[in-house]
Amino acid sequence: MSDTDSFIDEVTEEVRRDRMYLLLRRWGWVGVLAVALIVGGAAFNEYRKSRDTARAQDLGDSILAALSENDSEARAAGLREIEAQSPGGNAVVNMLLSASQLEAGSREEAVNSLNAVAVQGDLPEIYRAIASFKALLLQSDTLPAADRRQQFEALAAPGAPLRLLAEEQLALIDVSEGNVDAALDRLQALRQDAEVGIDLQQRAAQLIVALGGEPEPLVAQQG
Repeated sequence: MSDTDSFIDEVTEEVRRDRMYLLLRRWGWVGVLAVALIVGGAAFNEYRKSRDTARAQDLGDSILAALSENDSEARAAGLREIEAQSPGGNAVVNMLLSASQLEAGSREEAVNSLNAVAVQGDLPEIYRAIASFKALLLQSDTLPAADRRQQFEALAAPGAPLRLLAEEQLALIDVSEGNVDAALDRLQALRQDAEVGIDLQQRAAQLIVALGGEPEPLVAQQG
C-alpha cells in the first residue's frame, strides 16, 4: 500500500507540474506585462519627480535673479520675463510682480497682476482670495464703494478663508458711507465670532471705541 500511495503521489505531482507549465506557457505573458508596467510606471514617476524638481529650481533661480535688482522697475521687468511651468509658480510670480509694480508706482498694473491670480481657477481658493483681497485694498481710492462692497461681500461668504478680514473691510465701507450703526453692528458681531483672532478682535474693539460705541462683553466660546 505504501508503494502504491507513493506512486499515486508522484503521478499527481507530475500532473500538477504539467498543468502549471501549461498555464505558464499560456498566460505567462500577462505576468511579464504586469512586471513591465510596474517597472515602467516607477521609472516614469521618478522622471516626473526629477522634472518637477528641476523646474522648481529653475523657477527659484529666475525669481532670485529678478529680485536681486535694486531698481523696482528692473525687478518688475525681470519678473515679467519669467515663464512658470505650473499654476502655483505662475501665481507666485504674479504676486511678486504686483509688489514690484506697486513699488515702482504702477498701482494699476499691480492690481492687474493680482487679479490675474484671483481668477486663476486651478489654484486653491485661499490663494485666489488673498490676491482678490489685496487687489481690492489697492483700489480703495479708485473703485466705487458699491463695487468694493459687492466684492468684499463675496469674500465674506460663510466658509470663505478671508471671511473675517472681509467683514472688517465692509465695516470700514459702512463708516465711509456714514452708516455708523451698521458698522458698529458688524464690528460687534465680528468680535464675538468663534474664529476671530486676537489681533482682529482688538482692532474691532478699537474701531468701536473710535466710533463712539462700547465693545460688548465677549461671550465665552465653547469647544
